[in-house]
Amino acid sequence: MTAIEGVLFDFSGTLLRIESAESWLRAALTASGTAMDEAEIVRSAAALERAGALPGGSSPVEIPADLAGLWEIRDRDARHHRALFTGLGRQVPLPEPELYDALYERSRTAEAWQPYPDAAEVLARLHRRGIRIGVLSNIGWDLRPVLRAHGLERYVDICVLSYEHGLQKPDPRLFALACRELGLDPAAVLMVGDDRTADGGATAVGCSFLPVDHLPVDRRPAGLRPVLDLVG
Repeated sequence: MTAIEGVLFDFSGTLLRIESAESWLRAALTASGTAMDEAEIVRSAAALERAGALPGGSSPVEIPADLAGLWEIRDRDARHHRALFTGLGRQVPLPEPELYDALYERSRTAEAWQPYPDAAEVLARLHRRGIRIGVLSNIGWDLRPVLRAHGLERYVDICVLSYEHGLQKPDPRLFALACRELGLDPAAVLMVGDDRTADGGATAVGCSFLPVDHLPVDRRPAGLRPVLDLVG
């Protein structure tokens, strides 16, 4: 078996987790100076979650027919990503039309994301071992400032973001590109992610794959530590 010399991590649900839909809505209301009744906040947050409007949150219970095409290509272009998620948000009536954009902007801030408890420790230990580290994400915006704000960017050698390349996982070309940027043969690279279809696609180019559970941060205190056992 080829020794692992590099690790690619997914972003959302793997290294960091998005806040709850209720926290997300409350922050957007504050940012826009909009008032809502407390009970309505709770109801609307639950409806936004069912609609799949929170990037990094739950998938839609039902995708509206007019957004189905965008859903399939949402991570290939920044405009697609914004249009899809603000469109999903608009399935839920809110008191001010600017709230849908305010919600999207909130989802791109460092404050909306929380690292998993072992993320910094695992990245730091891999970095000290001389392992090449990359973040490979299906996303529609630049996550580097979020990594930086949480003190994780210092350990990361490369970021490969789907919207910057017009490709999204599980397209083998995106994994191959990430391996080239790491400067490693795919056989020497481990992909770590919470989506067995999207992230597991790394095996098509010869990478190893380690799945992690997409759980709230307080329910997954050590989900990344098995990486340390797989990497010499």
